[in-house]
Amino acid sequence: MARSINLSLTDELRAFLDENSGDGTLFSTPSELVRDMIREKKERQDAAAMRQAVLDGYADIRDGRTHEYTGDLRAMLETYRAGRGGS
Repeated sequence: MARSINLSLTDELRAFLDENSGDGTLFSTPSELVRDMIREKKERQDAAAMRQAVLDGYADIRDGRTHEYTGDLRAMLETYRAGRGGS
């Protein structure tokens, strides 16, 4: 579902949009350019979160917060939950 948003821009930002959209540019409208910039920002944030999760995993290994995989993930989760009071 398409939703609209209204933005107030400085003259400098409006000029940037105009220079980077329209004839002879990659984006035919300012809206396409803004959507692309938002997607790019989201991808950077997602990548940063993934990098942090990997670093957290390495820290868990380093600090001994690991369990040997038994081949039965369901049983491991049940054991984990039982150890936390069933929550």
